Amino acid sequence: MAARGRCPGCGSAALVEDAHYAQQQLVCAACGCVLAEGLLTTTYAEEEHLREVAFSQSTGQKEQLSRCLQRGIRRVQDLCKVLQLPRVFEETAVSYFQRALQHPSFHLVSLEKKELLGGCCVFVTCRQHNWPMTMGTICSLLYAKQELFASVYLSLQKELGLSVPALSLMDLVKTHLNSFRLFQHTADVPAPFVEDKEKMVARTMQIVELASETWLVTGRHPVPIVTAAAFLSWQSLQPATRLTCTFARFCKLAGVDLPPPAHLRLKELLEILLRMASQLAWLRVFNMDKKTVVKHIGDLLQHRIFLLKNAFCLEDREEQCAAGPGEDSPAEGSPGSPLATGGAAQEESCPSEGKRQREGGPRPLLPPCLTNPRKRLRTAAPSASDSSITGDEPISDSEIEQYLRGPEEIRAFRKAKAWP
Repeated sequence: MAARGRCPGCGSAALVEDAHYAQQQLVCAACGCVLAEGLLTTTYAEEEHLREVAFSQSTGQKEQLSRCLQRGIRRVQDLCKVLQLPRVFEETAVSYFQRALQHPSFHLVSLEKKELLGGCCVFVTCRQHNWPMTMGTICSLLYAKQELFASVYLSLQKELGLSVPALSLMDLVKTHLNSFRLFQHTADVPAPFVEDKEKMVARTMQIVELASETWLVTGRHPVPIVTAAAFLSWQSLQPATRLTCTFARFCKLAGVDLPPPAHLRLKELLEILLRMASQLAWLRVFNMDKKTVVKHIGDLLQHRIFLLKNAFCLEDREEQCAAGPGEDSPAEGSPGSPLATGGAAQEESCPSEGKRQREGGPRPLLPPCLTNPRKRLRTAAPSASDSSITGDEPISDSEIEQYLRGPEEIRAFRKAKAWP
């Protein structure tokens, strides 16, 4: 028997009355949606009072999931299928998403954040199962801004009390290089530019380790560093045919974006390599520059520890530079003593930075923010006590010791102190 009206689910007009356990129900013949269900009694008390109860209430059927929750679960499942994640990952991510929507903190968030919530659950699940996954990968699939995604991720981690292990730099190298299109012959990639994946990953990891040991990773975004390291490793494996390829063309062939700071990270890596090449015996006869040093990256990485110790003040060298006159330092007035060198660096009992660079000697290994500061530090406003200083105040002996003096001044000062 047909009935009037349309189905709210699919819009079909094929509505029929169907008897279900002798109870009349209005059902859509197109999609099977139950529009109205029959009434029946379930308990003796209700039968005595002739009280009718709906079928869903009588059987204890679970309440239907909300449309927002259903759409979010499908979104999580689709994302897991695109990433080809195991089934257990999908189940864990769905459970996190259901917990998040039930939490009061996510009830009144915007629809955009609720849509990103599913991606955050997938991201957390991958990290917990030690599955290399970057936030940029999830954002690219969801067409989301990384800043907004990061804020939702931090809220999810805090409200649900989730423990999320950090992704190591080596795992990030493997994950980032998996997206490169340089490991198989295609129409866009010339034959000389195709490289073996295992060789390129291994050398890139070595260059990233070198960057980590020379302060180039600390406080930096890892993707530009990995991209620059991948470019150097790719060039060094076949330098004869790849030195003419630019950084921008390399990223275009690989099918990855070129982050703006990657050029700076490439420049810093080449400076470190040039410094190391100056300490290698069989490379001193060559006039090394940023192009030719790429040919010898394999040798430089093979002797990395030795070259870093000779190119920079590390460990025992720092102790010797910081040692005072009484701590096994050269005799006063001798050619190697700090008193005989003069200059402002005598306070540290170590040769000046400019002289070290001119002579090619070891220099301190400092973070780039100290060697090449971007902004000048703001000087604090003078206080009331500082403004009252006239310069005629007496100077204590301990303060005098802090001033820089040459050998003659030191001898005269000691003679004056010994004078009765």
